[in-house]
Amino acid sequence: MKRKNRLLLFTLVFTLIFSTTVLAAVNPPELIGKAAISVDMDTNEIIYTKNIDNKMYPASITKLITALLLAENKKSTDNLNYTKTAKEQPSYSYNLNVQPVAIGDTMSADNVMDGLLLYSGNDIAYMIADNVGQNPTNFAKMMNDKATNLGMKGSHFITPNGLDDKNDQHYTTAYDLTLLGRAAYKNDWVKKSMGKKTSIIKSANGVEATVQNRNKLLGIEGNIGGKTGYTEKAGRCLVSIYERNGRHIIGVVMNSENDAKDTKVFEDMKKLIDFSYGAKKEVLNKKATEIKTISVPYKVIPFIGPEKTIDVPLESKEDVTFYKNDVAPQSSAKVSLTNAWKLNKKTSVGTLLFKQKDAEKSYKLYPMISKSALIKDNIIIYAAAAIVLIVVLALIVLLISSINRRKNRHSRGMRFK
Repeated sequence: MKRKNRLLLFTLVFTLIFSTTVLAAVNPPELIGKAAISVDMDTNEIIYTKNIDNKMYPASITKLITALLLAENKKSTDNLNYTKTAKEQPSYSYNLNVQPVAIGDTMSADNVMDGLLLYSGNDIAYMIADNVGQNPTNFAKMMNDKATNLGMKGSHFITPNGLDDKNDQHYTTAYDLTLLGRAAYKNDWVKKSMGKKTSIIKSANGVEATVQNRNKLLGIEGNIGGKTGYTEKAGRCLVSIYERNGRHIIGVVMNSENDAKDTKVFEDMKKLIDFSYGAKKEVLNKKATEIKTISVPYKVIPFIGPEKTIDVPLESKEDVTFYKNDVAPQSSAKVSLTNAWKLNKKTSVGTLLFKQKDAEKSYKLYPMISKSALIKDNIIIYAAAAIVLIVVLALIVLLISSINRRKNRHSRGMRFK
């Protein structure tokens, strides 16, 4: 009896542990960050959302767009001048916190990129602004033009380094940062730089210095790049790009806790990414079930008439799925079927376009009936038509027979004369 009780208890405990694990993998995570999002970079599908369109301050994540403009306007072997506005920047700056740099000294663009993305040098960002845009004002215009080009509709940039203590007009959204992060990943130079854990850089007249990437998750569980950020207004921010089993997901966490050990934002990101890789889609429309019905005109007897309409239910051969989140899915159908006599269950007659923000997926639509349905719907008419046709043919035969008999009688009468 005791053995049975122990076995029952063991089974119950095992079930509870397993159920808890499953629920932890399925339920969306509770994050400290006030805004967050994850997106499948291969399909553009949004997986997790939290205040993704709220106005937020990006802090040093701004440097991703600064890096893009550097990569698009300079070669890695070009030399950039260290400028007065760069020298005036506060900590954390390469000049103040790593190695002093004199105004007019030069640094290779490759070293500049690493100083920007790994060490996150505030002065390095202004160095880029002056060398690429001639001055910070012109560079800000370039930043905003680039943001527009990327579809970042909720963003506005003023400073190349993201410092926001003097203004409230330097902002973005969690969703917009997924667009920026994906663009950064697609640029080979930026991708290579933000994927480095350390780099040795120097100015022409300075000494070598090793800078370390501030992204504490880099190289762990598939983290292949990203950018950190912090100001008092912005809180701790992080963009991270992951690759696991060939699948790429980008995560954004904004305004997380500024704890003394600087761990909370990274814990938020780990929760977000682990959930995102385990998240399952929900079925909006099951395959082989009616999605939409259209009315198609046709002539009961082709080319002659009369004209009628038939309701044609449409289906998809695959499930229409999406990740359940705060972005309401939108769908629209485009159908091109003008001749009901061409109905074929195996021939697509249109597409269903499914959208969540910029993520789009199309599904082929197929009729759930074939042209045989037209015959079935009009069987009485066709039967009546067949009877009429038979009667007409019979009358024609009788008429022809009658004419022939008359001719025969007439011929015999002529012979007797």
